Amino acid sequence: MEKIQIKIGDVKIGAGAPVSVQSMTNTKTDDVRGTLKQICELKDMGCEIVRLAVLNKDCAQKIKEIKQKSPLPLIADIHFDYRLALICIDSGIDALRLNPGNIGGMEHVKKVVQMAKKTNTPIRIGVNAGSLERELMADKTLSLEDKMVKSALGHIKMLEDCDFNLIKVSLKSSDVMTTIKAYRKIYELIPYPLHLGVTEAGTLRGGLVKSSIGIGTLLAEGIGDTIRVSLTENPLEEVIAGWDILKALKLRQRGVNFVSCPTCGRTKIDLIGLAKKVEERFKNLDMPITIATMGCPVNGPNEARDADFGIAGAIGEGYIFKKGELIKKVPEENLLDEFEKLIKEDLGELKFFK
Repeated sequence: MEKIQIKIGDVKIGAGAPVSVQSMTNTKTDDVRGTLKQICELKDMGCEIVRLAVLNKDCAQKIKEIKQKSPLPLIADIHFDYRLALICIDSGIDALRLNPGNIGGMEHVKKVVQMAKKTNTPIRIGVNAGSLERELMADKTLSLEDKMVKSALGHIKMLEDCDFNLIKVSLKSSDVMTTIKAYRKIYELIPYPLHLGVTEAGTLRGGLVKSSIGIGTLLAEGIGDTIRVSLTENPLEEVIAGWDILKALKLRQRGVNFVSCPTCGRTKIDLIGLAKKVEERFKNLDMPITIATMGCPVNGPNEARDADFGIAGAIGEGYIFKKGELIKKVPEENLLDEFEKLIKEDLGELKFFK
């Protein structure tokens, strides 16, 4: 099946385009200053598309001002009130997150689609396991993932019946395996790009685990075009996690890939502390390199030989190496400074994210 590519702002999605990283503001959308501040912070962290909750007319009417100053493409998240979608499209929104089945019938759907066609505004259909149509929830013959797929296909048909195909789809559950199964099924049935995520994944620790398994499994299978790691946390953490998933799968690289070994009885330095210091010092380095922090010189250079640069600890001292080759041995207290000095000498002026 030939896949369809859409654009949200200047970001291409689907049909071979790079997987993009999204997040969502948690500010009040009618607080223009606060919302723009967070959007800029998200961009600096690597976010490529951001979604805004449009709860009412006051929020919708602020979209034009936010759009004029936003450094990122914007998606308006709208439920039930089709009129908010019309205001947002008229204000220049880059895309909508809107389920056509819950905005009051085909008459309203046609009004939204007619306007979206004129402006080439894509619509994301977002199916969540916890908010399916009542008749689907009552159906005892279908699995939850099949109910999600059936719901999505129903929404898609409403748009297709209006001759509209600028569509993106998500099927999210808080259960990882339900999410994976739903995406696998819908992938085989539709040509549209898929937005991946595990909804209501939880706080930082649990949410990272669930999202990494769910999103990572699907991406490894070639399924998915955009991602959001949904966390009960500062949305900046969602972006960091999203890029970490892409880097781990070698789909995209942004900044440093950090490698460090677990501690063991051979470790004679504060490896945990050292690894954290290395990551803190180079976390904003805008260069696609791998840095390894290893606990001892026995396995360090060999196990991290694919790293561009690395440190291996010893008793009161440390070893600095490059591509698995030992460069120098230095006292522990000078290790981090000497390490940074070596990287600068090799790479020249270091570039950091804002």
